[in-house]
Amino acid sequence: MNFKIGLLKGDGIGPEIVDSAVSVLNKIGEKYGHSFDFTAYLAGGCAIDATGEPLPKETVEGCRASDSVLLGAVGGPKWDTLPGHLRPERALLGMRSALGLYTNIRPAKLYDSLRAECPLRADIAGRGIDLVMIRELTGGIYFGERGRREGKMGQEAYDTECYSVAEIERIARVAFNTARKRSRRVTSIDKANILESSRLWREVVHKVAEEYPDVTVTDMLVDNAAMQLVKNPSQFDVIVTSNIFGDILSDEASQVTGSIGLLPSASLGDGKCGLYEPIHGSAPDIAGQNRANPIATILSAAMMLRYSLDLMTEADAIEAAVDRVLREGFRTADILGSSDVKPLSCTEMTEKILERI
Repeated sequence: MNFKIGLLKGDGIGPEIVDSAVSVLNKIGEKYGHSFDFTAYLAGGCAIDATGEPLPKETVEGCRASDSVLLGAVGGPKWDTLPGHLRPERALLGMRSALGLYTNIRPAKLYDSLRAECPLRADIAGRGIDLVMIRELTGGIYFGERGRREGKMGQEAYDTECYSVAEIERIARVAFNTARKRSRRVTSIDKANILESSRLWREVVHKVAEEYPDVTVTDMLVDNAAMQLVKNPSQFDVIVTSNIFGDILSDEASQVTGSIGLLPSASLGDGKCGLYEPIHGSAPDIAGQNRANPIATILSAAMMLRYSLDLMTEADAIEAAVDRVLREGFRTADILGSSDVKPLSCTEMTEKILERI
């Protein structure tokens, strides 16, 4: 089969890690009889430099015409002083909106071979971590009304958290359907003791739960969830939450697994086309030095095969190759920990994974 894949290499280490994922996808194509046509488009800071805007029209049109999209990373200090609507990060929000991607799926797994690198106590890490964060992606405070105005103490800024019943229903169904493929447990995160939007969130989640009598749903306040992720992360299976809470908690979940450089993500809507990206940033301090960990991006490509292209066996092959490389003791600098092995470069780690596919 032939697939059209849009590439948003972006900024910082983005081009390096996307090139690694492309190499892995080409190897999968050779082994399983597929072909991938890759087309690169501008997004983020590089797009600002070239066109004056973070998400050019050509990029949106090209990605809409693709079977799926692979993203590296956007942003960096070079563009930090730009006004909000011209920041590189606006490309992410714009692309999610343009493609109708309202669900972000972020698995957080602690590999057995990396338990020593988990920052939590050995007894906590020993219980394992294997959860999936389901984050609502196109609603909430990031997309609500915002502005500046004169307040009782002078100029003030405001951002509005707003959710509709329909937005909550559709993300809740994603969570419950995901749980049915796992341990049939959903934890819904909100701040219903304070926020009206969270009270509606809780009401709607429980209403949708009636359609899934085989799945257990538990409510948890976001502050308690932040604590429980470091106290007892093994209790979680599927977590569903709002845009801003998911943004924060998913980064916390990634760190307790050992490194933010290991975890992929998928942004999905009602169709098959998705946006796949590592959850880490552009790491401008190591850009161009061949030191980046490509694993999160490579695993994002595996998620693309699984969720958008329906290539389950091929996705399994990538994930098994990554697991094997880690079990054999190969490390990039960010997951070196106390190991005295020589850290691999980005390209060297990619080659190890390619050899095991």
